[in-house]
Amino acid sequence: MKRRGRTLTTMAYLKRSIVEVRAEQNCLAHSLVIAIARLNRKGIMIRPVVHQLSQTTGIDLKNSDGIPELTRFQEHFHEYKIMVYSGLNCGSIMYQGHVESEKRINLLFDELTRHYHVIGNLKAVVAKRYVCEGCNKDCEYGVVHTC
Repeated sequence: MKRRGRTLTTMAYLKRSIVEVRAEQNCLAHSLVIAIARLNRKGIMIRPVVHQLSQTTGIDLKNSDGIPELTRFQEHFHEYKIMVYSGLNCGSIMYQGHVESEKRINLLFDELTRHYHVIGNLKAVVAKRYVCEGCNKDCEYGVVHTC
């Protein structure tokens, strides 16, 4: 699906590989909880978990949801690597957690609305057959890729 001048919010609604987070407040915490639930294949009630997460980490997301909060969430979720993209290609990395983990949380940040969404399938979002998790580059075939 081509972008054709559409906003990221519209693309998040249209693409099935992006889980649209509809929470008006604390969308960063909501998107992290949704991504972790998807990775662990557990259905959970999101609002109580977000409230508990906010209390245990001490992060107040009412005023800000930027890089400092992402860094604190990365420290809290040390078993996951948090990746935040600001666009629909692999080169638009806004934040990359410095954790070596096989479990990745891929989020999409819309700068216009300052809202986070969960990327369910990164290859489908960037419309490529292969995405290297080591260097975050995309290509048509993984056999020809070298980091």
